[in-house]
Amino acid sequence: MNVVLRKPQIDLDRIRADFPILSEMVHGRKLVFLDSAASAQKPRVVIDTMVRTLETRYANVHRGLHWMSERCSDDYEAVRDKVAAFLNADRAEIVFVRNATEGINLVAQTYGRTAMGPKDAVVVSEMEHHANLVPWQMLRDRNGPELRIVKITESGEIDFDDLDRKFADGRVKLLALTHMSNVLGTYTPAERLARFAHDRGAKILLDGAQAVVHRAVNVKAIDADFYVFSGHKLYGPTGIGVLYGKRTLLDEMPPFLGGGDMIRNVTFEASTWAEPPYRFEAGTPAIVETIGLGAAIDYVNAIGFDAISAHERSLTDHAMATLSSVEGLRILGSAQDRGGVISFALEGIHAHDVATLLDKQGIAVRAGFHCAEPLAHRFGVESTSRASFAMYTTTDEIDALVVGLKRVKQVFGR
Repeated sequence: MNVVLRKPQIDLDRIRADFPILSEMVHGRKLVFLDSAASAQKPRVVIDTMVRTLETRYANVHRGLHWMSERCSDDYEAVRDKVAAFLNADRAEIVFVRNATEGINLVAQTYGRTAMGPKDAVVVSEMEHHANLVPWQMLRDRNGPELRIVKITESGEIDFDDLDRKFADGRVKLLALTHMSNVLGTYTPAERLARFAHDRGAKILLDGAQAVVHRAVNVKAIDADFYVFSGHKLYGPTGIGVLYGKRTLLDEMPPFLGGGDMIRNVTFEASTWAEPPYRFEAGTPAIVETIGLGAAIDYVNAIGFDAISAHERSLTDHAMATLSSVEGLRILGSAQDRGGVISFALEGIHAHDVATLLDKQGIAVRAGFHCAEPLAHRFGVESTSRASFAMYTTTDEIDALVVGLKRVKQVFGR
């Protein structure tokens, strides 16, 4: 008897109905939103959860003894447990920050300042978002570690031969890499990279702002030392992000900011610090946004990453094939393992013009450097247009993009 294994599927019509903004019209046309890598749209449950919190139980957390504060504190701290389960971590290893950028800066200004000096080195890649480049430049410029840039291949993958060379002198203390490129769509081999770093006595930080949206992430299986992501790309609100850090590392790191809630005792002479994760969460947090992130995680978990990943792989394959039919279009990168982010250039037409003319057709794409200017220079382009997909994206929308690009070419007589 042959057993037929069905691929996990999502109910795309139901999912799209969950996102109110997808029914909006733009310039008299139905919205085609292909800019989810910048910030994803929000399902109704996230919106309603945040509104309900504001209407029925909002108060400051961790401070009050009254009903409102206790209930809101419970809701807020329940999200820490949800994030911990989402990443397969312990709740004491989950630090709430504003976004992935702040998470990386926190590591640079705490672990970086205390565990690394001028004789050490940090390695990043050519395809990093500015958020995983600029903080290390700032650390280096304050008498900190040397910053080394590992090359990527023409296909947009980590050049392991060059990585070997960067580690050859034994001075590298941290490997900080994207888990999924926001420009090329490349997934980096996280587990292999973690083993590589650990075998050479280094730690690893992974920027998961893109990856965590599209695939299940298990920080224990990866053996990541640090992992960051932003809530607004995961169908949650802006203003809330997550830093995962191994407890042994967090215990040794000094505070990032000083103020209320991150202290144990305070006198005029000195202060002592709270245990992680609260040591790194000074002041009133993003309460409503954090609760919204919890709703987004529940929503994603209910659909399941098997179904989400299968849908997005199908979208990416379709997009790569159909975009190839546009004459004069160049796609950056051709990694074997890639996600639903495609950056491209149209010969003779500036990316800003492409994006503007597509917008007139109701199609939203990104244009520019995508906060990865050195990567654009690496591929010899000044800017690109970027289409990025989410669980709610359809093949019809990708087809609309292809038609739209051909109309752009007609406008320019190409």
